Amino acid sequence: MKNFELDSQYEEMSLLFKMFSDSTRLKILHLLFEQERCVSDFVENLEMSQSAVSHQLASLKKTHLIKSRKSGKNVYYSLADEHIVSIFKMAYEHVNE
Repeated sequence: MKNFELDSQYEEMSLLFKMFSDSTRLKILHLLFEQERCVSDFVENLEMSQSAVSHQLASLKKTHLIKSRKSGKNVYYSLADEHIVSIFKMAYEHVNE
């Protein structure tokens, strides 16, 4: 593999780890393990403002960790794939060893 290809992959991995470096984003991801949710669910569960939650959701969506679907006036968020659960669980097990 050429260096520029590796550099690009390292940059993407770095962004992934940055998303996992914020406790609020981790809480959002954890809530999505159970079911898809709308912004008001996060606001209620995390006791945060709608703008703060929306900011975090936008970051997670931009890095392809979550996806969204619109239903009427509501937007529902869910995990992009099962890899997110695996990464989260591995990190959780590691800190609890």
